[in-house]
This record gives sequence, C-alpha cells and structure tokens, in this order.
Amino acid sequence: MAHRRVVITGMGAVSALGQGLDAHWDALAAGRTGISQIQRDIGDGSIHKYGGPAGVAPVLDTSQLEARLGPRPIAHLDPFSAFSVVAGQEALTQSGLIGHPTLEHRTVMVWGCGSGGNQTIEDGYSRAFLKGATNVHPLSIPKQMISAPVSHLSMLFGVQGPAFTVASACASSGHAIGEGLWMIRSGRADAAVVGGSEAALTYGSWMGWIALKAMADDTCRPFSIDRRGMVLGEGAAALVLEDYEHAKARGAHIIAELAGYGATSDAHHITMPHGRGAEAAIRAAHEDAGLSLDTPVLISSHGTGTALNDKIESGAIRSVYGADVAQNRVIATKSAHGHLIGGAGAIELVTGIQAMVNNLAPPILNSLGPDPECDVPLVMEPEAHNFQAVVSNSFAFGGLNAVLIAKRV
Repeated sequence: MAHRRVVITGMGAVSALGQGLDAHWDALAAGRTGISQIQRDIGDGSIHKYGGPAGVAPVLDTSQLEARLGPRPIAHLDPFSAFSVVAGQEALTQSGLIGHPTLEHRTVMVWGCGSGGNQTIEDGYSRAFLKGATNVHPLSIPKQMISAPVSHLSMLFGVQGPAFTVASACASSGHAIGEGLWMIRSGRADAAVVGGSEAALTYGSWMGWIALKAMADDTCRPFSIDRRGMVLGEGAAALVLEDYEHAKARGAHIIAELAGYGATSDAHHITMPHGRGAEAAIRAAHEDAGLSLDTPVLISSHGTGTALNDKIESGAIRSVYGADVAQNRVIATKSAHGHLIGGAGAIELVTGIQAMVNNLAPPILNSLGPDPECDVPLVMEPEAHNFQAVVSNSFAFGGLNAVLIAKRV
C-alpha cells in the first residue's frame, strides 16, 4: 500500500561533544572525544563515591529558551528534560515550524527515554536515607516521570496533538522515531517531533551498570580487541519529521528522507542478544525503505564497546549484507559521546545523517587494533564518501531492536 513520504526538516543535539549540531559535527569530523574522567560523591562523600570515564554534557546555554520563556527556564527540570527541550528547540528552529499552524493540531510528539529522571530520584533518596529528611521536593514526581520531556516540549511549543514516551531501553528513541514516521505515513499527523534523551550519570545508575559488568574502566573502544565495555553518556537529540508534500509546500529546507524502519524482538534473553532479531530488523528496514541490500550504505552502528554486543552486531551485519558488506562503512560514535541509553538511537541517527550530508564518515576512536570476531568495514580514520543512505542500528537489552534508514532527497 502506498504511503506518504516522510522527510527530516530539523535536527538538534546535546551530548558530551557539545551543544548543537555544529559542535557535534566539528568534533566528530576532527576525531575529538567528549569522554573524560569523572569523580563524584553524594552525602558526606565518605562512602558513596563513584568515578571513571563518562560522556558529560556541557553546561547548557539557555539563551534561546530564555528569549521564549523568561529567566531560568530549566531551573525545575531534571537534566534529561532540560537536554530534551534544548535539543527540541534547535530542531524546531531549524525546521521553521515554530509559530506555524501545523504545530498546534497536526503535529505529534514521540520521545524515547530509558529510565526517567535519575537525578531527581537520587536527590530524593539521598535526602531521605542519608540526611534523615521526612519529605522530598514537591516537584519530585513531575520531574522524574519518564514522560516529563515530551510534556515540557508540548507545552513549550504549543503542540496539542498526541504526545507520549516510548521506553524500550537502548532502543527507545529508535522506536520513537520509527513510530513518529508511521504516524505521518498513516495520515494521523503532518509533522512529528521525535527523539530521545537520558541523564543517568548518577550513583545508583553507575553502580547498577558496574554490577552488570558492562562498564569500561578506561574508555569506549567499539569493535576493538581488548575492549572492556561501555561508557555512559548523557544528552538528547531531536528530529522534526514532515510529510514531504507539506514540507515542500511551505518551502522548508529538507535535510534527508526518513525512508525505512524495522523493529523486532529477539524473544531470547534479557541481556544476551542472539543476533537473529538484529538481522531481521536490518532486513525489515531495507524492505520498508525499498533499498536493496547490495546498495552501498553508511552504517551508524550500535557499537557499545562491550565484548558480546559488538561481536553479535558484527555478525548480523555480515549476515545481512553478505558478499556486499565490504562496500559499506561502519561508524560507532559512542566512542566519542558515550552511550546515551534511551537517547542513543536519536543521537546516532542525527550523527549518521550529518556524516551522509557532509560526505564524510567520522572515525571510530580508541581502537587497540582489529578484533577478528568483528570483521566488518570499520572507519578508523576520517573517510570521504558519497553514500546515498545511512542505516542506524539500535539493539537493546531484552532483545528489543530498532533500525532506521535515512536517504538523500
């Protein structure tokens, strides 16, 4: 059945690489990392200490938000919401939709988050358990709820259509973008603000990942020999999707076409992927996009830097593309900005699109050498390319998979 074409008319980003699309691309193209060593504590600092490599977002420049909302516009937001509204503002400003009548009733918002307001939750626990308080901040629930970012985005920009959050661990924003795509295709909306965020650099989250033995103690080395795990990052990314005819009629600048979406579940194990679900999602995205598997593509990988996940993803890529795999190129930007968990799919689609439109594949950082079990065409130095499509992979705990394909227009 024929469906409406969907294009991207705006993007925005916040991560350890900086605030804004320009900061992101400049760092990626130059091969700079945003990962640094942190040392933090809570309470009196004698027991609850944590530290190591992390992708810490910069202090936010809220001048544009202040022009719209007045002073201290993010003072009562958890960081995962603050990152979201800053990225969303950038994307909507670039799209030119702010103030457009479509934004009010013919726009939807679908946001991806993995774990909600970690800092707010931890502040409440610290106050109650470490300081002996009998109450917490009165805005604790509104700040920590996983739907807070999309609520603030809808209020800030006056979007009265459907607005909701998708939570599927590291595939959250991949699923959110794909579902926004289908809401436009089906005619339920003419535009969609989609993306995701995470702010999990807190003691409880950190210790949970350490206990799972998923965290690196040095840095993120996707697909490398002797890789030691993932590095937590924080931030957000947003995209504005539009029906192609709607965007064309208003004279919008079209960045790319969002052409394909594949989603599957492994039905296998809560932390150990088996690869068949990832393969199926990649194939489904290609079929949805009408893009043959022998077409050269840039692959924005999930690339976590963990021993098992990189091996499984590499195997899925080899299985899907077969003899044609060598003509593709694989990037892994978590090596630069860390793992944004629920926001990972959005930031990696945005960076993949930036690479495609700038005709440059950014390098994977921190490699100690090729791993024979990860034998795919990795980009280790900046490479000039002219790919017509980018494939963005998101593979989450619980075997939840989302793959998106964007094409040149």
